[in-house]
Amino acid sequence: MDAASGLAAPRLAVSCPRARGGHRLGFLRSAPGASAPPAVQLRCCASTVDDGVVSAAAPKPRLPRVVGMGSKLIGCGSAIPSLSVSNDDLSKIVETSDEWIAARTGIRNRRVLSGNETLRELSVQAGKRALEMAQVNADDVDLVLLCTSTPDDLFGGAARVLAEVGCTNAFGFDITAACSGFILGLITATRFIKGGGIQNVLIIGADALSQFVDWTDRGTCILFGDAAGAVLVQACNADEDGLLGFCVQSDGNGQKHLNCPSSNINSILSKTNGVPSFPPKKGNFSYIEMNGKEVFRFAVRYVPQSIEKALEEAGLSASSIDWLLLHQANQRIIDAAASRLDIPSDKVISNLANYGNTSAASIPLALDEAVRAGKVKTGNVIAASGFGAGLTWGSAVVKWG
Repeated sequence: MDAASGLAAPRLAVSCPRARGGHRLGFLRSAPGASAPPAVQLRCCASTVDDGVVSAAAPKPRLPRVVGMGSKLIGCGSAIPSLSVSNDDLSKIVETSDEWIAARTGIRNRRVLSGNETLRELSVQAGKRALEMAQVNADDVDLVLLCTSTPDDLFGGAARVLAEVGCTNAFGFDITAACSGFILGLITATRFIKGGGIQNVLIIGADALSQFVDWTDRGTCILFGDAAGAVLVQACNADEDGLLGFCVQSDGNGQKHLNCPSSNINSILSKTNGVPSFPPKKGNFSYIEMNGKEVFRFAVRYVPQSIEKALEEAGLSASSIDWLLLHQANQRIIDAAASRLDIPSDKVISNLANYGNTSAASIPLALDEAVRAGKVKTGNVIAASGFGAGLTWGSAVVKWG
């Protein structure tokens, strides 16, 4: 760190552990003592909409903005649907049992959207609760990232969510990376703070995979639930940076093992003399398709490697972290990863039994419960990792508070 400017040293790209066919890079900070760039002020424009007319300036500009700042996690929140579906409930519609599901997944219950509930409403509730904990006003938020693969609107939901949360000075966009979404959103938020000079970023992980589950397939319907979780990340001095290390990767060759494809891919062209059919049929998606054995092998092999690379960047060993927080996909995956990292079970955060796999919501949902229960305390170091469809996976070592 440059003592005069308070800026963190620049980062140098190095290879993260590769999957078959993977080509993504992780990042490491340069050696201590490396010179840092001088502080830079950015001046940006913003706009608001009033009665359909776009104005030239935001009502509450907070400029200039200083780049090179660190990031800290200061608030979290979550929201779940009202309907709880137990393993016994599922045994009434598919051939399964509570014992069979629990032994193979660790799941006992899951929450599912019902009635007039929407994913947007859950996202708004989680976001507001994170702001309340952080004691940050909604109009002081600069950016909202909605990490979801199941938005209420095909074109994205971040803008509507930020409007309902009351973030009148923020812009927002969706991040689609399935179960890795929240980790990628967290890393993206810190990059906007460091490189864009903004102050407050609200990251919301939310998914409703129950809408894309074949409820007659016991291999998948037992796994998924709906929820939303949120974290507020705020700019801080570089020497207080709460993102200690990270590693992100993807391997499209594994997409065949976990996907939810468009159901009309083969209907665009007719089979009559190869003549295109027009107009195309209405777009739709099929059910979630998963090769459970291959996804399990992928997760237990590459997730520990990803966490180790993030820990290496942070200059920490696995034994020095306070908590391990993995995407809540399957308790056997969580246990296997913890075992490979030699992390005892009393340092592992898990609420999978109550909610199932909630995709991008699982990490912030589990974090919120752990913080509010007093388990995770200010200054605790957490190694978090998300992994799933794409295939994508990523890890971040963070300090809470």
